Amino acid sequence: MKKFTKAFSVFMASAILATSLVGCGDAQSTGATETAEGEAQSEGSASGATFKIGAIGPLTGGAAAYGNAVCNAAELAVAEINAAGGINGYQVEYSKEDDELNAEKSVNAYNTLKDWGMQILVGSTTSACSIAVSEYTKADNMFQLTPSGSAEDCVKYDNVFRVCFSDPNQGIASAQYISDHNLATKVGIIYDSSDVYSNGIYQKFVQESEGKSYEVVSAEAFTQDNNTDFSVQLQKAKDAGADLVFLPIYYKDASLILTQANTMGYAPTFFGVDGMDGILSVENFDTALAEGVMLLTPFAADATDDLTVNFVKNYKEKYGDTPNQFAADAYDAVFIIKQALEAKNATPDMSTSDLCEALKSAMTEIEASGLTSTKMTWDASGEPNKEPKAVVIKDGAYVSAS
Repeated sequence: MKKFTKAFSVFMASAILATSLVGCGDAQSTGATETAEGEAQSEGSASGATFKIGAIGPLTGGAAAYGNAVCNAAELAVAEINAAGGINGYQVEYSKEDDELNAEKSVNAYNTLKDWGMQILVGSTTSACSIAVSEYTKADNMFQLTPSGSAEDCVKYDNVFRVCFSDPNQGIASAQYISDHNLATKVGIIYDSSDVYSNGIYQKFVQESEGKSYEVVSAEAFTQDNNTDFSVQLQKAKDAGADLVFLPIYYKDASLILTQANTMGYAPTFFGVDGMDGILSVENFDTALAEGVMLLTPFAADATDDLTVNFVKNYKEKYGDTPNQFAADAYDAVFIIKQALEAKNATPDMSTSDLCEALKSAMTEIEASGLTSTKMTWDASGEPNKEPKAVVIKDGAYVSAS
């Protein structure tokens, strides 16, 4: 049965941070723990029984910044969990597969992981791939937690939950944020009508903009067949007097828009959503052009809480890069799975279907605290209830917006 969106409702085992998402109402605890290889192994782990978690994302190609962030952060979370003693005393095995941002290849990746013995899926990373894979996880009754698949249909089955906001919620939150902070009087929109992610956010943004403190003065589409020249869309926004341009699109297209806007001397405020996260890593893009860009995202790497500081430090040491929102979603996802398994005293010798039923039940009962929110809950719709945040790019880095 299709579920309906509830508004607001992506190493080093010898020296690693022991971090866990704790039970309902408890605060998350963190602490540095030195753990030798193989130390703190449970009797169950020693006997060979392990939980097997798989992850899927685009590890190559134009969206690799998303997939690598998700898969790396999931790997980091698994390493930390194992160093701290595992889940219910059992260690966790982890494997990842590349889907190249292709739905058919994402299904192939799922089948590869299933052959490996995967019991729980973190993924897929992007919406279309996650939707395609959910047809198979539903048939197999395997629990699927997508960190970043935001289209409504990503969670249309009862075995699928998500960590990120849905597309509609991103559109609603963006309109509210722009209005509440008086960021614009006239807003232009450039969106990808061929993409379910972009189009879904655009539709909700326009609806939510009715009666707000600004006016939508232009809304121009493009498709993936004509995503190299944005001069027409930009000129229409400029001619209409848009002092803010809303970009519910992915970072690669956004980098071209910012470059072309600069060429034509058009300098509005640009405001994006989580798909914009990654723009600072686009090859050959002048990141100075992203100065002042704002985006709605649940994670800012400059946050000063202990959990974020330690996550960013460990991620940089392991992967040589600053983690983005996709990484934070995936890191949270693995710890959410841990918390849900522990809530039901689940063991890896349970069938995939029995684990799925246990996790489905637990997800509607737990309250999690993580990088992307200090309070996350879910109901049977699979949608998270959490508060939105925004960041702004300053001096080539994401900084929490005031």
